[in-house]
Amino acid sequence: MSTLLLTHTAASLNHRTPEGHPERPDRIRAMNKALSLEVFNDLIREEAPIGDLETVKLCHDEAYVEEIREMAPKEGIVHLDGDTAMSPGSWEAIMRGVGGANAGVDAVVSGKAQNVFVGMRPCGHHAERARAMGFCFFDQAAVAARYAQKKHGIGRVAVVDFDVHHGNGSQDIFWADPTVMYCSTHQMPLFPGTGASQERGEHDTIVNAPLAPGDGGPKFRQAFEGVILPQLRKFSPELIIISAGFDAHWRDPLANIKLDEKDFGWVTRQLMDVADASAGGRIVSVLEGGYDLQGLHDSVVEHVTALMGK
Repeated sequence: MSTLLLTHTAASLNHRTPEGHPERPDRIRAMNKALSLEVFNDLIREEAPIGDLETVKLCHDEAYVEEIREMAPKEGIVHLDGDTAMSPGSWEAIMRGVGGANAGVDAVVSGKAQNVFVGMRPCGHHAERARAMGFCFFDQAAVAARYAQKKHGIGRVAVVDFDVHHGNGSQDIFWADPTVMYCSTHQMPLFPGTGASQERGEHDTIVNAPLAPGDGGPKFRQAFEGVILPQLRKFSPELIIISAGFDAHWRDPLANIKLDEKDFGWVTRQLMDVADASAGGRIVSVLEGGYDLQGLHDSVVEHVTALMGK
């Protein structure tokens, strides 16, 4: 059984979005309900620290970082675009998300934990170098990858994204970087419109395996077995970071991919095998999407059970 650390924070509940918005505090309550099951009694749980702004600037432009900090309102809700909004509690939630992901890297590198699940919101993989979008402000998974390289001297990091929406932010950040491989399965066509298979980056380290509306578990598994896993093994990452979105679940209202929770358990175990081969088993998984509460609950159970080696 693997030692698994959960980094979490009640601040995630204080990032408020407009009434009816799919990216809402109830997502964290659904996750907490899932992780209260007896099978997770051995889970190590720690409050996420507030992240260091300098680590955010490893991935995002300094002027943009300062702009986001200044936009956090004292009251009410401010809209950055039609999808993305901030409330008075948003800044702390965002920065604890960064801190939780970086603390996860520290934990797996030090041997404190074999794997880490960063169970926080808002999500991050749509945030580009200088643009918030798609419910996202800073790309926590990307920041954690850069932090692992700068703080711990890790050479090759893989960011693997199975959210149903393509992580345009992660692709943007790592497009020209030979030391980070970004891999994604996602529905296409769908927001944000990026992620075609021919988008491969300057060093062939961008690996996109788009799925068609209506595709289910067999096509998803085929995309991993035929496209992503061979490239990951060839790249031989020293650390794997997962952008763990569960909105490809069949219940999710924002897309049309027909995965069930068992598919998320399966892909997690496949990535653990790759990590065992080249990364000392080290995985940091960062929560991204998942907007049907029951689908999110069930998917988190499968994903975290797999990360624990059960």
